[in-house]
Amino acid sequence: MSARVRAAGRRHLARHPRLAALVDRLTPRSVRARTTLAACLSVAVVLAVASAAVVLLLRANLVRTVETGAHEQAQAVARLAGEGRLTNPLPLDHGTDFIQVVDADGHVVAASQNLAGHPAIAPGNRRAGHDTFDLGALGDQHHQRVTTLTADTPTGPVTVHVGASLRTADTAEDLATAALAALSGLLLLTVGALTWRATGRALRPVEAIRAEVAAIGDRDLDRRVPGPRSDDEIARLADTMNAMLERLEAAGARQRRFIADASHELRSPLAVLRTQLEVALTHPDPEVRNDLVSGALQDTERLQALATDLLLLARLDATGHDWPHEPVDLADLVRSTVAARGSEPHPVTVHASTPVTVHGNPLWLGRLLTNLLDNGQRHARHHVTVRLHVDGATGHALLDVSNDGPPIEPADREKIFERFTRLDDARSRDDGGTGLGLPIARDIAAVHGGTLTVLDTPGTATFRTRIPLPARRSAFSTGGHRT
Repeated sequence: MSARVRAAGRRHLARHPRLAALVDRLTPRSVRARTTLAACLSVAVVLAVASAAVVLLLRANLVRTVETGAHEQAQAVARLAGEGRLTNPLPLDHGTDFIQVVDADGHVVAASQNLAGHPAIAPGNRRAGHDTFDLGALGDQHHQRVTTLTADTPTGPVTVHVGASLRTADTAEDLATAALAALSGLLLLTVGALTWRATGRALRPVEAIRAEVAAIGDRDLDRRVPGPRSDDEIARLADTMNAMLERLEAAGARQRRFIADASHELRSPLAVLRTQLEVALTHPDPEVRNDLVSGALQDTERLQALATDLLLLARLDATGHDWPHEPVDLADLVRSTVAARGSEPHPVTVHASTPVTVHGNPLWLGRLLTNLLDNGQRHARHHVTVRLHVDGATGHALLDVSNDGPPIEPADREKIFERFTRLDDARSRDDGGTGLGLPIARDIAAVHGGTLTVLDTPGTATFRTRIPLPARRSAFSTGGHRT
């Protein structure tokens, strides 16, 4: 119902642009103003309900007291009338304004002193829920609570009217209303001031965080937002912002380091290539020129391979959570990739008899396996082993590529996955390595929701790739994140 009311209100405002503009101007824009307004409105509603209840209870109690006194007076007069002992004039008790006894014919039988010699009174208009009687004989007109009783007398039935003034109740009601209104206004001002001040103090760290973040540029990622000393949501927000800035700073440092490394990797073969071409251009011996051109062609191929790796890294970085979903049989991919490589420089033994299907990009998964095989054959002494099996407990396909070369030290097991890192720099350059093979393999595994790590296996170097199976993959894609 409230949603329909809000929708109707929006349609009404859309039909009246001036009203919409006025509402927009009057609507508080800051959190501080909205919070203060909401607090004041809430307290105002509570105070209005509570004040109305207090005033109503006070008046009901005073009126009940007046009615009780008038009723007792009327009963006393009725007993006197029943016993035939009415006196004229009738005495007034404390709290009653008049007494009048009227017979069945409407004649006054007895009355209080202030109504002596006057005709029977008749009710006039009703105002504020009370009977109003014309007391012109008293020269006044006020609210009365009149109690009427009928009594049997020796001369016939009579009606007894006893009136009690509500002037005290009216005065008490007016005073209570005025006092509650003043106290409510003072309380509203206090609540508004306290809420405005407390909200301002609570939001001051948020404004400081916002100002600092706005001042941070792409060259000052080492700056951090100020964090309050309290242990609350704002402190956790500051910690989260600082952690994000640390990640951005680290990412910027990695990007600058990557650019510097890529520039260095490109500069060296380019310098060699230029030297070879310059010498070939001026050397008179054709055989020497052919050797130089052949070397330049090798360096060109190296540059082409490096550019291809850099483009692939850029694609992998841009892929993010755009998961490839093509079914791929890892067992068939392993067998075909190994068969296409041959047995040089070291033979590769494959243990992948059972089909294992995952969702992914077959070209990228083939590149992952190729990079691991290149690394394994580069460092193996005699042979390389590839094992493919399924971990039923976790729902992952496990691809292990092992070589019998020197094991990787624990301190280097993460370092080798950094871009342009070579543990044996000279040999890697001689073999054509760029230091990007293993980082590319890990990024491909991460894009497929998996991981690539080095196992602690004695006497060998084993790289384990974990890729989620289709059922596990769907859950990962829904709630997981890239490792």
